[in-house]
Amino acid sequence: MFREKLKYAFYTIGHPADGFYEIRHRGQGSVPLAILFVFLFGLCFSANRQYAGFVVNNVNPMEINSFAEMSAVFVLFFLFCVGNWSITCLMNGEGRLKDIVTVCGYSMLPMILTFVPAIVLSRFVVADEEAFYFILMGFGIAWFLLLVLSGVMTVHNYTLGKTLLTIIFTFVAMLIIVFVVMLLYTLLSQVVSFFVSIYNELMLRI
Repeated sequence: MFREKLKYAFYTIGHPADGFYEIRHRGQGSVPLAILFVFLFGLCFSANRQYAGFVVNNVNPMEINSFAEMSAVFVLFFLFCVGNWSITCLMNGEGRLKDIVTVCGYSMLPMILTFVPAIVLSRFVVADEEAFYFILMGFGIAWFLLLVLSGVMTVHNYTLGKTLLTIIFTFVAMLIIVFVVMLLYTLLSQVVSFFVSIYNELMLRI
C-alpha cells in the first residue's frame, strides 16, 4: 500500500493535472505520506544550510539549529494549508483541508529530489561553477511552485486567475493567523501574570 502511494506521488509530480484530480476525487493521496515529504524537505533544507560547500554557502554551520529550522518548515506548511483552506471556504473552493495538505506535501517532492544532489554537487564545484548548483536548486523550487499552483487550481476547481488571487489572499490569511495567535499568547501571558501576582500577594499576607 505504501509503495503504491509513493509510486503515485512520483506520478503526480510528472502529471500534476491528472494526479491532483485523482487525489481530490478518488482518494489517491496520502496525508501521512505528504507529512513525511514535509519532514524530509525540512531535513534537506537544514542539511543544505549545514553541509553545502563553502563556495555557495555563507552560513556558519555552528550557528544552525536544525530542530528550529525543521519546526519553522512545519509551521509555515500548516499555516499555508490552514490559510488556504480558510480563504477557499469563502471563495467556493471544492478542496478539503486534507486535499490541500496532500497537494502541498506532494509538491515538495521535487525539492527533496534536487536539494540532495545539489548538496553533493556543492562539495565539488569551484568558484566559477557555482551556477550549476543554483540552477539545480532553482529548478527544484520552480517545479515546487508550479505544482502548488496546479494543485490548488485542480482541487478547488478554480481558473488560473482565481488561483493566483486565492494564493495572495492565503498569505494575507497567514499573517492574520500569526497576529491572532500572538495576540492570544500576549493576553494569556498577562492573565497568568495577573493571577501569579495575586497568589504572591496572598502568600505574603498570610
